[in-house]
Amino acid sequence: MSLTPYLAALPWLAVPVVIAWRMRGGPSLDRVPAAPPADPPLVSVIIPARDEARNIARCAHSVLASAYPALEVVVVNDRSEDGTGIIARELARRDARLRVIDAPLLPPDWFGKQWACAAGAAEARGSVLCFTDADTVHGRELLPRAVSEMRERSLDLLTVAGRQEMVGFWERVVQPQVFTLLALRYGGPRAVNRSRRVVDKIANGQLLLFTRQAYDAVGGHAAVRGKVAEDLALAQRAFALGLRTEVALGVRHLTTRMYTTLGEIVRGWMKNIYAGAHDATPLGAPGRALLPLMLLAPMLAMLAPPVALVLAALGLVGSGVAMWALTATVVSLAWWALVYVGGARLSPAYAFAYPLGALVVVYIIVRAVARGERVEWKGREYVVARE
Repeated sequence: MSLTPYLAALPWLAVPVVIAWRMRGGPSLDRVPAAPPADPPLVSVIIPARDEARNIARCAHSVLASAYPALEVVVVNDRSEDGTGIIARELARRDARLRVIDAPLLPPDWFGKQWACAAGAAEARGSVLCFTDADTVHGRELLPRAVSEMRERSLDLLTVAGRQEMVGFWERVVQPQVFTLLALRYGGPRAVNRSRRVVDKIANGQLLLFTRQAYDAVGGHAAVRGKVAEDLALAQRAFALGLRTEVALGVRHLTTRMYTTLGEIVRGWMKNIYAGAHDATPLGAPGRALLPLMLLAPMLAMLAPPVALVLAALGLVGSGVAMWALTATVVSLAWWALVYVGGARLSPAYAFAYPLGALVVVYIIVRAVARGERVEWKGREYVVARE
């Protein structure tokens, strides 16, 4: 029996091994005290919110329930049309630590999130600024542990990678595919923190903590006002300026449900997956020219074995190709079963839907590449700024 089909399937085994190796370890908020520091600095939690009526109460309640004692919350209502401002102001009437401000009219060269964050930072009084998304849920110990981590390691910027909440079918099928693609590029917190290249730095905009001094030093959100991935751009600017940055794991302390429908998933990742990746592409101009191929190649590689299996069932390919396809598909199914059980805490049966998830991601990438520098989000259209 020829070993060629099995040898040809080795890349489908090697890639998951490489991802798992690069995702290992890294700092965790679990290693620092759950109690706040003895002399806690005032932390201003800034929540930009545009049409977040379904999320804002849950997010704000979780922040206000924090065990951190020196806290203010600034909700920036970014011209919402769904009652977000009404809900937030009702919460503010019940808790004096929460204030609601309305974002001024959006200038033409700003993205909405950056504009709202900048408006919140201008109103904030804290010496630590915490920017968080309205679709997050904070654990009681999140802020005490995060501030302790910043102090212990003398950090200027701390970003926390939390747990992604995936409830519906499409969330469970597509989201792990995108996060695996990100893991293939960046690795885990350990790999990001150890890299000495600016282009390898990334942050999670779902939770960013800056010292006020560091935030002002990088130019605040004004410095990244035209960037679609403002979190990544802020982390890169901070690192380039010699500031101390860190990505830490906080899966027990931060939860985010990014999208709830297939349409939201497609629109959300179309916004970031191509236009935002430009600032994280190595090799300069040649790398950016090859970016569409670099994004598509892993997804097409995932699709190749099951497609070949179908062709084999139709008698359109030979036995050698069929054996390669079967071996690579079994390896892929085993990998995705581990992802769903160990990473997402979901049934391994979702592994059988991995070709469907890969197809959706290919569709997202193709549409994003076709749009190029133009992105659309929450009723607004933007053109991404390039340096």
